This record gives sequence, structure tokens and C-alpha cells, in this order.
Amino acid sequence: MLPETTKVLIIGAGPTGMALSIALHQAGVDHVLIDRLAHGLQSSRAGVIHAQTLESLEPLGVTGRLTELALKLENFAIRDRNRALLKLDFGKLPTKHPYLLMLPQNLTEQVFAERIAALGGVIHRSVEARTVVQDVDGAHVTVVENGREKLISARYVVGADGMNSLARKSAGIEFDGAAYDASFVLADVRLDWPVGATEVSLLFASAGLVVVAPLPDGSYRVVATVDDAPEKPDVADIQALLDSRGPTKERTRVIDLMWSSRFRVHHRLVRAYRKDRLFLMGDAAHVHSPAGGQGMNTGIIDAVMLGQLLGDVVNGVRPEAELDLYEKLRRPAAQEVLELAGRMTEMALARSPVKRFLRNLALSVLNLNPFLKRRLALKLSGLSRAPLARLPVPSRQPVPVTRTGPVAKQGMKLAA
Repeated sequence: MLPETTKVLIIGAGPTGMALSIALHQAGVDHVLIDRLAHGLQSSRAGVIHAQTLESLEPLGVTGRLTELALKLENFAIRDRNRALLKLDFGKLPTKHPYLLMLPQNLTEQVFAERIAALGGVIHRSVEARTVVQDVDGAHVTVVENGREKLISARYVVGADGMNSLARKSAGIEFDGAAYDASFVLADVRLDWPVGATEVSLLFASAGLVVVAPLPDGSYRVVATVDDAPEKPDVADIQALLDSRGPTKERTRVIDLMWSSRFRVHHRLVRAYRKDRLFLMGDAAHVHSPAGGQGMNTGIIDAVMLGQLLGDVVNGVRPEAELDLYEKLRRPAAQEVLELAGRMTEMALARSPVKRFLRNLALSVLNLNPFLKRRLALKLSGLSRAPLARLPVPSRQPVPVTRTGPVAKQGMKLAA
């Protein structure tokens, strides 16, 4: 049953909303997590979890389970059909997780949901937020559950409700940017794939971009740019994409289509991550091309940092003014991600022979420079942005906590 008051109300139970909920549970902070959908994600969407994200998730107690379910890959390659232009090795990165962790988003969400349940939490589904209003005392959200309206008052409200965020619109925060001209096809398929299941491959061709990435169940994630994609691409559509963009020495064969979708991609960033008692994270704050697999990862790290900050403030470890650290650190991180994904997408969308030749030449030269290759791998893994994912030491000493039990103890450890 939905309460009338809470410390924190989270709108949206995707990966970012659930990660924030886990962090708040461990900090012992009363909160409510709602989502308008009746069930969690059934399709796979995001498919890679990067090293920095795994490191950030370790205090939440989910990293071990994620790595158990996933496929670990050390290799990432950019190819022009048969020719490898650039190869990156993630196996030598300075991290406990020197790999690309391939895991469909629905399984990531399943792990997060199980962790929330283990901490005694609940995801309130089929609950839609309709209005968000702030005053000097807090924020008040009108929600609809089973056709009935209810008002929930919270000290803070967090919008993890996607690109069309009600929370962002209610705060009047501008979402600067635009949409790419091309649409994208996303599909999970079973393939005879000549490259093999040992690398994530980004392939360029005159017809456009295609990404092929192995998944733990033996299937492959395929992402491709298409000028006018069908709403539900079928086997023939995916086969045509791989025939026109994949390797030519040995033909790729699509055996089975498990799931597919079409979507438009935007590159947008909010002007502010906070308006008084309302915060934004994930796709509500930043959206960009899937190139590099950065979207979900950036949102999860938003959630981990915001969870620690809100936990510290509610528990008296930090003054409320230090909530400004969230935007100070996370907006520059998102800006870097947008620039990285944007550059990769512009390269992929190059159509003129001259631009394609110069692009391929530049990547081939880059492939000869170990220092620059390592820098790029650090950027893709998120490790180069690690300083933007760490909070400074709290300016106050922790207030004595009287709660008992495992959640309270974990919360004290997280805030330490």
C-alpha cells in the first residue's frame, strides 16, 4: 500500500530507479519506488555493463550476481566489413573488472529487483505519477493507482522516468539537443557469425553502421542505423542489414529472431540536474546514441552517487547544501559521454567516399598507437571518468544511528 509521506519518492523503476532504491535501503532511508508499468522490462535493450559501473555497484551487493549471469569479453573492434581498423583490449585495464560484461537489460533489472526484495523493499508497479508540485516543505506528487488518485508528500523527489520525464517537465528544466536523422534497429538474434563470440564488433560500410555483440545465452545483439526502419524488423530485415554491412569473405546467416524494435535516437542534456527538492537522473537527464554502450551505465552511476548523497543528508552526515555535488560531478560526466557517443555516431554515419576514407585512415593510424588505444579503452570503460563518480569525504561526522538490523548496518557502511 502506498504511504502518504516518505523521505524520497523515486519515479521510474528502470535500472537507475532500482539502483537508487538499493542505495537508499542500505542507507536506511525511507523511500517509495513507483513505476507506471505492471511488469519489469521483458526485452533486453541495453546489453553491456562497463568496468566503472561494476565498481560503482559493488557497495550495492549486486556486482557478483551480475558477473555470474553475464558473458565477459575483453575485445572490442571497429571494422570496415572484412578489415579490422581498430582493436581494443579491455583485459589490461586497471580494474577488478577488466572486461565488457555482456548482459541483457532485463536480466540486469531482475538482479536489481531481487536485491530490493532481499532488503525488504517493494516496487510499486502500475502506479503512474500525474503531477509534481514543490513548496517550501517538500514535493507533492499526485499518483494514480487502480484508477484512484492519491497524493504522496516527500522531502525529495527523483525523476528516473525516461526521456519524456514528467519530473523534468514539472521542474521546467530545459532538455537541450536534438534527434539524429537516422533511426536505429535493435534486435537479439541467433547467428552463424564469422567473427565469432569473442568480441564486440562495430562495423562500418557504405550502407551504414552495424554493431554485433555476443550475449551470454549464445545469441547476439544487433544494432544498426537505418534511414527508414520498419517498426518490427523481421529475420529478412536483419539478414539484409548484415549482408550489406557485415563481413563478405564468409556470409553471416540469421538463424532465429528473438526480439526486435525500432527507435529514434536523441542527443540531449539537461541544463540542470536539480531544481530545489527535485532531482533528475538517467535518461531523464541525458540521452544519446547507443554507440559505445554508455547510456544505462551513466544512469546507474548517477543513481549510486545520488543515493549516497541523499542517504548522507537524511542521516545527518552531510549538510543539505552538499546535494549540489550531484550536478557538479555528474553533469560533466554526461557531457563527456555525449561527446564520445556523438563522435562515434558521426563516424558511423559518414557516407561520402572521401569521409569514409579519412575515417578509416585515422582509425588505422590510431590502431598503431598503444597509448591512444588505452586512452580510448579507458573512456569506453568509464574508468577515465572515475573522479566524476566519487564523492569527497563528508564535511560532518556521522550522527549516531539507533536503527538495528542488517539494513541499518549496511547503510552505515555505505555512508562511511
